Amino acid sequence: MSDAEQTLPQRIRSFIRRQGRLTPGQQQAIDHYWDTFCLDPKLDYDFTQVFGRQAPLFLEIGFGNGDSLAKMAAANPDKDYIGIEVHKPGVGHLLILLNEQNISNVRIYCHDAIDILEHKLPDHSLAGLHLFFPDPWHKKKHHKRRIVRPSFVELLNKKLKIGGYFHAATDWQDYAESMLAVLSEDSGLSNASPTQDYCTCPEYRPLTKFEQRGIRLGHGVWDLIFTKT
Repeated sequence: MSDAEQTLPQRIRSFIRRQGRLTPGQQQAIDHYWDTFCLDPKLDYDFTQVFGRQAPLFLEIGFGNGDSLAKMAAANPDKDYIGIEVHKPGVGHLLILLNEQNISNVRIYCHDAIDILEHKLPDHSLAGLHLFFPDPWHKKKHHKRRIVRPSFVELLNKKLKIGGYFHAATDWQDYAESMLAVLSEDSGLSNASPTQDYCTCPEYRPLTKFEQRGIRLGHGVWDLIFTKT
């Protein structure tokens, strides 16, 4: 590393890499299907070659256990999806689903999403970017770790196609209000909400079990959809 690189400020990360325990099934899936579905963050890819076709490309940041991503990909075989998740158990679970359901239009990065966005995805390449239930970092002293901040919105503008959209969902009202304020300040993005605040959950976003339970208990969920104009 050069002296110049050593003096650069370290970027504040929006996640903490937890070492969760892999189940035997997740480990087996990683052993058998990693090379089929997972991408190397050190390599550069032509995604039309990766998927073997030209199709709308969607990215999901922090897919958790992968249930929603697998459902979206299975329901939309004409679209291609890249999922990013730093936690190995979630990657292992998604690999199980992709193999069991014979889903071929998903690839995975187990890496920092901002690094992938900045260095591995071509500009103006994404038809959509999904951020469902990111860590809200609810303590005020941790708000600087929230992924949706002005620097992230700059990346959105670079990576989305004209007409492409950013869709975020959260069950923390404070984070929803923060995201709405940050996104609304950018003149290159247009709020898809007719009331210029929140959208109803679109049909393409599957409800998670956690979310369904929260709704039954009366908890709120806020969806934000902004389109690149």
